[in-house]
Order: sequence, then structure tokens, then C-alpha cells
Amino acid sequence: MGLWLGKSPLILASQSGARKMLLSNAGLAFEAITADIDERSIQAASGLSSPREIALLLAREKAKAVSVHRPGSHVIGADQTLALGMRLFNKPAGRQQALAQLRDLAGKSHELNSAVAVARDGKIVFEDVTVARMTMRQMSEDELSAYLDAAGDAVTTSVGAYQLEGLGIHLFERIEGDHFTILGLPLLPLLAFLRSERLVAV
Repeated sequence: MGLWLGKSPLILASQSGARKMLLSNAGLAFEAITADIDERSIQAASGLSSPREIALLLAREKAKAVSVHRPGSHVIGADQTLALGMRLFNKPAGRQQALAQLRDLAGKSHELNSAVAVARDGKIVFEDVTVARMTMRQMSEDELSAYLDAAGDAVTTSVGAYQLEGLGIHLFERIEGDHFTILGLPLLPLLAFLRSERLVAV
């Protein structure tokens, strides 16, 4: 028997493999539906500059976009921003851009802002943002090249050109924050909300 107690299916407004894994590992049955939104246009139109606020805005918009088509269901939206100070990073377009990002991040601390929002019938009923502070070690050009060679095309699938659950772990000297925040879904506050609504069995 699953842990989900809701009368309607739980929905994740994302096809992110990491987010799907986290929900599955937590024993929650859910459907994954892509949120059909233009994230960059929404971000530009908002006028927001805070990495935290941008992550929360996009998480809300993803949840609401799917929620309006699935009445009665709780829909989870999530988003993550990577910020070095107030500078936001996007997914690198290729190896050269990945190398440039890694050069900029090496030897410094950056923040991952992970936002989650839950919508029901088009309205946000819960939201939260958690932060992880990531400190990359200093690396030589040879080390950066070796990492990029080993990681291959995977560097273009994640902001900052790394996946901590994979080869990206080699890039870091210190990490402050929980595993769920780093993977892009603040699971502990999300589960606390679902418990408060009596939607999960434990």
C-alpha cells in the first residue's frame, strides 16, 4: 500500500529525473506532467533580480500551469537557481560555456536556491525555498579539462556544469545544505505540508 492518501493523484509538474527519484524514494505515488511555460519570458517579465524570488516564481508558475488542467489534484512545482552573489547562471550551451562557468565558480562559494510550490485548482496552497551553499575547490586547466572529458554531454544538462550525484562531486571542497535542496526539491518542508493536510500516511 502506498503512502499517498489524497483522493486525487499527486502530480509533479516536472520531468526531472532527480525530482522523480526523490518522490519515488519517499514512497509517494505520483504522475509527472511537464509544465508548458516559457521560463525565461516569465522571469524577464517579472523584473525580479533575487535568485530566491526567481526560483519561487517559476516553481509557482509550473504548479499553477498544470493545476488548472487537473482539478482537485495537488500539483508540485519546483525550480532551482544557481547564484554567485547576484549573478545567475543558466545551463551551459556546450563545452566552452561549461568551461567558462567552471572557471568562474572555481575557488568560490555559490548558492543553490531550491523552491517548491503546491497548487490546487489553480491556487498556491504552499511554498518554500531552501538554500545550499556550495564551495568549489581551485582547479587547474588540466583538471577542468579532465573533468569535462569524463563528464561529456552531461555538463550541458545542469546549471553550473555539474551534477553532484555524479562526477560533479570531484569539483567541491565543502557543501552546506541538505541532499534534497541540492537535487532541486525541498523534500522535508514539502512532506511536512502534506502531513499537515493529512495527505500522507506517515
